[in-house]
Amino acid sequence: MVTMEPIRVGDSVLIGVEVKLPKTTLLSISTSRGYIMCGALDIGLLNEVLGSRQIIAARAIGVRTLEQLLNAPMESVTKEAEAIGVLPGMSGYEALEKML
Repeated sequence: MVTMEPIRVGDSVLIGVEVKLPKTTLLSISTSRGYIMCGALDIGLLNEVLGSRQIIAARAIGVRTLEQLLNAPMESVTKEAEAIGVLPGMSGYEALEKML
């Protein structure tokens, strides 16, 4: 099952997506510039194989809900995310603010 819900960050309303799969749930919250996602996101792939796309993204691990994703520390970030000030350790909410 796929669900979408509005997520308020500051004055912006973003899109939160939850995809329930067997034995796991994929989570993401996106802005027009980038996104944060659960541990299924492969930061290495985005930086190395897809580097020419300049993807702004960050990953949190161990999260099971969109609320947890917002509050969790980012475990890793793409080079492009780091270039705009998104750093490992900041919360999902803080990362999204930088992506607005």
